[in-house]
Amino acid sequence: MYSKRLFMISAIAGASLFLGACATDTGPDTARALGTYECGQLEVAVTASGEGDMLSVAYQGKRQLLKQQVSASGERYVAPGDDETSFWIKGDRAWFTVRGQAYPECLRAGALEMPFEATGNEPFWHVRIQGDTLLFNRPYESSGPEKIALETTVANRHGREFRGELDGQELTLKVARQLCEDTMSGAQFPAQVRLELNGEVFKGCGGDPERLFRGAQWVVDDLAGTGIIDRSRMTIEFFDDNRVAGRASCNRYGGQYELTGEGISFSSMYATKMACAPALMNQEDRFLELLSRVKRASIGRNGELLLTTSEGEIITAFKSTETTGGQ
Repeated sequence: MYSKRLFMISAIAGASLFLGACATDTGPDTARALGTYECGQLEVAVTASGEGDMLSVAYQGKRQLLKQQVSASGERYVAPGDDETSFWIKGDRAWFTVRGQAYPECLRAGALEMPFEATGNEPFWHVRIQGDTLLFNRPYESSGPEKIALETTVANRHGREFRGELDGQELTLKVARQLCEDTMSGAQFPAQVRLELNGEVFKGCGGDPERLFRGAQWVVDDLAGTGIIDRSRMTIEFFDDNRVAGRASCNRYGGQYELTGEGISFSSMYATKMACAPALMNQEDRFLELLSRVKRASIGRNGELLLTTSEGEIITAFKSTETTGGQ
């Protein structure tokens, strides 16, 4: 019922990345695949049809048909009769909203969200990419960031490679879309980053950590080592504006979450007041109590969500293959 496949793209193979593309001619009435995008944990397949004025967006076993609208930039498609459902394409990036619920920025395989930030430790360094400009805090130095013009040398499904020059020294930045764990905090990020400056190599992590958790409905598979009641259902969804919601066994719940470099916390939790069988109510109470004490969120080796309390108790959940129902 649940998808346990790894969601991250494979790492850079060998010492370099390869760029490949193909194109086919299609008639005006032929469906034309535009590829797939990753909106955080949500994968969508996009197809243009008609004369290019219609767009089909397939996700979670569902297909949404959209019609092109006038846009000042990019290509914007909106569901007929529903202005709150849209897909807006700008090159390798897109924005997907369903009934007012905004998913994380959608990226083609290997593309980077903008701005893109990465950090390394021992020594500390930091980069921020915005378009073709890099703001760079050098290793071993405490001075402010320096601005560098970047050239994209490689762009493919594995990631991106950039080159620039700083004080006559060549700078190379390689980004691979693969899960990365910070060596000091243990926090996870969606990209591994390799910085080369004047022959010296520095490694770090980059990207928005929320992309690891948002865009999926996570279905609880195990509750602190006790399993779950057969045919019961507990879910977790992370939304924009730091909202969390789901089903707690009997009732629906909601609240706020805060994700930082030190971990995650849940607050302002609430739940509906339906009554169910005592066993379900006990499981629900246990789930919500554990959730209130969660201090760390991570992605396991099989793509599962692991929510760990300060006492080491773990809520394990996998991505659902069913269409999410929102809040």
